[in-house]
Amino acid sequence: MDAMIDLNSDLGEGFGAWPLGDDEALLDVVTSANIACGFHAGDPSVLRRVTERAAERGVSIGAQVGYRDLAGFGRRFIDMDPHDLANDVIYQIGALDGFARIAGSAVRYVKPHGALYNAVVSHAEQAAAVVEAVRRYDPSLPILGLPGSELVKQAEEAGLSVVLESFADRAYTPQGTLVSRRDPLAVVRDPDAVVERSVRMAVEGAVQAVDGTVLSLSPQSLCVHGDTPGAVELARRVRKALADAGVEVKPFV
Repeated sequence: MDAMIDLNSDLGEGFGAWPLGDDEALLDVVTSANIACGFHAGDPSVLRRVTERAAERGVSIGAQVGYRDLAGFGRRFIDMDPHDLANDVIYQIGALDGFARIAGSAVRYVKPHGALYNAVVSHAEQAAAVVEAVRRYDPSLPILGLPGSELVKQAEEAGLSVVLESFADRAYTPQGTLVSRRDPLAVVRDPDAVVERSVRMAVEGAVQAVDGTVLSLSPQSLCVHGDTPGAVELARRVRKALADAGVEVKPFV
């Protein structure tokens, strides 16, 4: 196998008595877990349970940091002071890292969530805040981000390791950004299309935007969302299709 890619998913997004997604099943499929840190979703018991399960399976643990927005699931932009945002990111990484360490593992990378992920594509100040937080907490931690984003650019300039990501089930604009969640076309619903896109991104480094434009991505990690209907079966199909296409699925860290 010459081609290689990581398969990641957002996990630990339940809260209290309310579960979201099938973390247990997805941990048997993915190689990296972007685990909520309690600000957009998750609570201490959820964080502990998911980090333990990830450690047991040898799945890489990533801190999925977001705005402090439980009600909006972190999908609403917050115009934060950069210093405060950096502190919030450090707080979240540290919280998850504590649970990861008592599970015998550690946080291996950082990925912004939701509205923060979209903001740092072009918002220079907030991108700088995320980069500063990671640099101050642990400069060896890679940042998972969108190719061509302000976050990736600033992380590279700061000497941090960057891992480029693509999305199996999210639609792309011609500019290479993700279609807004407010748009009904934001999520690709056809399972066959998701599988086909995933293989093409891993093998050819390309994906078709909503207007038909072919984008060059060259991803190192592929995200399959865990909160969509049928997510587990879809993730299994994607992993099998990648293997059938000669792509080795393994963690990037």
